[in-house]
Amino acid sequence: MRTSHLTNGQTARPQEDGPEAAAADVEQRPGGWFLRRAGAYVALTKPRVIELLLVTTVPTMILAADGLPSFWLIVTTLIGGAGAAGSANAFNMWWDRDIDQVMNRTKKRPLATGEITPRAGLVFASILGLLSLAWFALVINWAAMWLTLGAIVIYVVGYTMILKRRTPQNIVWGGIAGCMPVFIGWASVTGGLSWAALALFGIIFFWTPPHYWPLSIKFKKDYAAANVPMLPVVSDDKRVAAEMVGYTIAMIACSLLLTPLAGMSWVYTLVAAVLGGWFLWSTIAMLRRAQGKASGKLGAMKVFHGSITYLSLLFVAVAVDVFLPF
Repeated sequence: MRTSHLTNGQTARPQEDGPEAAAADVEQRPGGWFLRRAGAYVALTKPRVIELLLVTTVPTMILAADGLPSFWLIVTTLIGGAGAAGSANAFNMWWDRDIDQVMNRTKKRPLATGEITPRAGLVFASILGLLSLAWFALVINWAAMWLTLGAIVIYVVGYTMILKRRTPQNIVWGGIAGCMPVFIGWASVTGGLSWAALALFGIIFFWTPPHYWPLSIKFKKDYAAANVPMLPVVSDDKRVAAEMVGYTIAMIACSLLLTPLAGMSWVYTLVAAVLGGWFLWSTIAMLRRAQGKASGKLGAMKVFHGSITYLSLLFVAVAVDVFLPF
């Protein structure tokens, strides 16, 4: 809190600093209440998570089309995918609002703070999900619609409602939902699936644990306080790091398997091998630190950020490879 002073020496009323004051300032502006409420609903969709999902969708569509799909198809697929992912994330926040209130990382989410009521959050998630399914069915094709429905059900029911609070393998099997955008993107272009699409699915499936577990290590106390049995909560860092290495090796195998299945060039193969080797070394280095064989901090968040770089660059390579003249 700070106190402002008038020129005549009189003291004005105290002024509050911080997010609460900023929010109050927003509401006092014309349309401020609407902007704040709209921002709260946008936050329910977890926009940063959606960004990563869409990064994998466009390169998949380019590979499926063996070139650049129509601009309209790309845009409509991204709109439907963003809506479906936003719906699943909003359902997740609605169901997890009790543990979100306990965890420091999530306690400011709109349903945890009460800025949006549980009923309003549920209605929003339901409407957004139905609209996205209708969009895929009417604008794209039924195959993409059914895959989208499967993604929502796997994430909301399979991961959020069943696995998350019951097993340390929650993110492994629940992560299937995060792999579905490649199936959806492929089906949007071709109306079906292929072995190449399955290899792309495998890349993201095996990438998910070494991507998410480092974040779980950082917020281990949060998950423990909320009684969520993430693997880093119930196991030591050595086991977590060892499993990350294993999943990373499987991920690299899937990335290289894409070469014969999709007819990728040596350029993609080389990029996949180099990126895979770099990320594998980062997980091995983390394992060595966890075992006490190397000095320094565990470096979990470095691996987390590295995983995002790896996946983004790999899928850029997938898209670029399609346009190479050899």
